[in-house]
Amino acid sequence: MSNFQIAIDGPSSSGKSTVAQAIAKKLDIIYIDTGAMYRAVTLAVLQDSIEVSDAERVKKILPTLDLTFKRSDEGIQEMYLNRQNVSREIRSDEVTANVSEISAYPFVREKLVEDQRNMASTHSVVMDGRDIGTVVLPDAEHKFFLNASAKVRAKRRFDENIEKGLSNQTLEEIEESIIARDHYDSNREHSPLKKADDAIELETDHLSVEQVVNTIIDHIKK
Repeated sequence: MSNFQIAIDGPSSSGKSTVAQAIAKKLDIIYIDTGAMYRAVTLAVLQDSIEVSDAERVKKILPTLDLTFKRSDEGIQEMYLNRQNVSREIRSDEVTANVSEISAYPFVREKLVEDQRNMASTHSVVMDGRDIGTVVLPDAEHKFFLNASAKVRAKRRFDENIEKGLSNQTLEEIEESIIARDHYDSNREHSPLKKADDAIELETDHLSVEQVVNTIIDHIKK
């Protein structure tokens, strides 16, 4: 296949990143984890003891951040912030609790969207996020919107955190956090979470990752 773009959108913990990585591997194309980029910016802000509400200081630190992706020896894509592997740190509860506010800043979105578009301009890519099909890659040939109930998404996040030893949150607390983030992301002024008009929506509550991946690849091949 020639150079093409796949946009995968959806709310928190809907399986976007896992699905996108599997698609990238099967189609041998580049995976761009936009959520990891916003999380890396959030981590940098927190590490510098900057209040996430302090727009001026957040804006000032942004040009100093070098965000890159590297593939590990095991084939896993990892997030690097100023040449440091922060793949684990960006999944912390503190980053999760603050990333929506950082992501809502127009200047943060403008900078990262520019970076993401540059990455997609010269390679075939699969990109996941909340506004890929509507804002970042509005002309993408293939658009998908993954969804699942808050309860199912909370269980997925809970199991993932237990496996990685990342969180002390209860299942109920995670579900409450997901519902709150859904509301925030869907109602923010700039680039809200929204299904593109020409995106194919997939309800993933009762689908395995493999089933979702195969469904998307079948649509692409058509």
